[in-house]
Amino acid sequence: MTILIDADGCPVVDLTVQTAAQYKVSVLILCDTAHQLQRNGAQTMTFDKGADSVDFALVNRVHPGDLVITQDYGLASMCLARRARVLNQNGLEYTPENIDGLLFRRHENKKLLRAGKHPKGASKRTKEQDTAYKNALEKILRTA
Repeated sequence: MTILIDADGCPVVDLTVQTAAQYKVSVLILCDTAHQLQRNGAQTMTFDKGADSVDFALVNRVHPGDLVITQDYGLASMCLARRARVLNQNGLEYTPENIDGLLFRRHENKKLLRAGKHPKGASKRTKEQDTAYKNALEKILRTA
């Protein structure tokens, strides 16, 4: 198993790298030139800034049984199709059973935005979110 992180705007890069080291799992950080990240214990690949360049690079590198960290539903769906496990930054594991509903909700939210209705932005990240994420990540790594 390799952990692949969609690192553009990802708040759990450090937590993922630290946890993966405890389980001796390799980590690949993928980011664009606007979010260059280097972390000890992980390999970083940087791609041109552009529409979904990191997403497509990640999908081309993921293998069955890998774990992808992303908050992007579209990317999650593509990785699930390649038989990877996918986890978001709050500890929610995307599955074939929940991804369609999440994609539908994203579609509905985009329709609201086009209609001029702006949903409330995300609140500040909490310690509880980090704990939930780490617990979900460790559960996956223990069973890998």
